[in-house]
Amino acid sequence: MQTELTDDDTGDYQYDQTNDRYVFHHDSEGTATITATIVHALASIAETDVSQGEFSLYDSVDPDALDRIFSKKADGTERSGGHVAFTALEHEVFVYANGDVIIYPPSGSRR
Repeated sequence: MQTELTDDDTGDYQYDQTNDRYVFHHDSEGTATITATIVHALASIAETDVSQGEFSLYDSVDPDALDRIFSKKADGTERSGGHVAFTALEHEVFVYANGDVIIYPPSGSRR
């Protein structure tokens, strides 16, 4: 079965309607940390203003530890395996070593 992805109005992520999830990709070569990508992803989905202190990733996971887990290895190579899962703003968040961030909305608010 092929999954159709549709662009959201913000253009920041794709909504995978078949699997009822939001799909983001963190650019490890960019300047943003993986936690910044996650915070902005959640803010977009949950329509939360992170600049107003409405949400802190610390409520769900240690952002510093998350950044260290997914940073490059000591020899400078990218990590190729592993993932972390946690709940934030009632959304299930899966972060993969390849930069994929998959977010499932709360079960009561499925599209």
